[in-house]
Amino acid sequence: MIPVTQAIHIIDSTVVSQRIKKVKIAKSLGFILAEDIFAPINMPSFRQSAMDGYALKWSDSTTYTVTEESKAGDAKHIAIHPLEAVRIFTGAKVPDDADTVVMQEHVTKQDKSITITKMPNKGSNVRPVGEQVSTGDLVLKKGLKLNEAAIGFLAGLGIQRVAVFKTPKVSILVTGNELQRQGKPLKEGAIYESNAVMLKMALQRFGLTQVKVFYAKDTLKATKKNIKRALEYCDVLLISGGISVGDYDFVKEALGKNDVDELFYKINQKPGKPLWFGKKDQQFVFALPGNPASALSCFYVYVLPLLKKCSGYSDYHLPRIQAKSATDFKNTSGKTLFLKASLQDGIVSVLPSQQSSMLNTFATSNVLLMVPKHVETIKKQDQVSCINLECYGN
Repeated sequence: MIPVTQAIHIIDSTVVSQRIKKVKIAKSLGFILAEDIFAPINMPSFRQSAMDGYALKWSDSTTYTVTEESKAGDAKHIAIHPLEAVRIFTGAKVPDDADTVVMQEHVTKQDKSITITKMPNKGSNVRPVGEQVSTGDLVLKKGLKLNEAAIGFLAGLGIQRVAVFKTPKVSILVTGNELQRQGKPLKEGAIYESNAVMLKMALQRFGLTQVKVFYAKDTLKATKKNIKRALEYCDVLLISGGISVGDYDFVKEALGKNDVDELFYKINQKPGKPLWFGKKDQQFVFALPGNPASALSCFYVYVLPLLKKCSGYSDYHLPRIQAKSATDFKNTSGKTLFLKASLQDGIVSVLPSQQSSMLNTFATSNVLLMVPKHVETIKKQDQVSCINLECYGN
């Protein structure tokens, strides 16, 4: 049995294969950029008006004659002579001879003559060529998570496709003779299976949608066969249950028979002690405890960081938050605790139903309160460390 810090270090030190694909920008939302992006054009590529108003060559005069009009999309060349102005609209090309745009609110117009009631400074309201970026500028760095703003920016540069890191394919293998799928009255001695949909939704929440679910009865033959099937599909395999030391727990032996090498087994923590982590070539396997709260806690602390690492994230752990404890409590287990908790206004409250089988208070948790194994007593108002379960960021 190893400490939590060592288990995290082993996962952090594991080299993963990060694969790259080219995608249309409209399909790149949420992916991690796998290349530096350099501007192919100036933005803007011509001098633009920042306002609706009148373009002119600045002078001390307040009276000008309007000779032409320039609207967005016009490409014609317009010459401006002294004391002449051009009616212009936001985003339109500013004539080469003009150096200032006067807002229409600061102008009175009569026929083709305008009088300026408030002359701006010379150069006002004109967006210069390359004001935002210039051709050849590094505009987006490799490792950026692409959001709607980044995609809009790429579109404005005329970029249609980008290289992104592929997200891993995931298999979920559920074991247990006692498990029954939803849709029929519950049989005596059975429980409804919930880990598959729970883990699938946890993966989907973080943008991982290539997921396939497998099931295995509690026999060595069935477990070995279905591990083999699941590995044929995935980059990362999550196994639910069958990893403890009971007479019908065959996962550990079946993984060995499928040539999956063990990297660690059992962590000095509660919940989630019987977590198993291993590797076969460039594939990874987590054998999670069967109890739902244990499985989900292990997912947040260990599984998600590896999946995000495979997806190109550089900062792949869920962020930690410092908060003040709402109550006194003790840790007499000698283990690191991951407690379902609620954080509000900097105060964190441990919720009831902490047993590893219980999801009812996990459903309302927004943090996991982490208590190191050497900390035996926490007093009200003590600073504690919490894992933020609501953060989707890098």
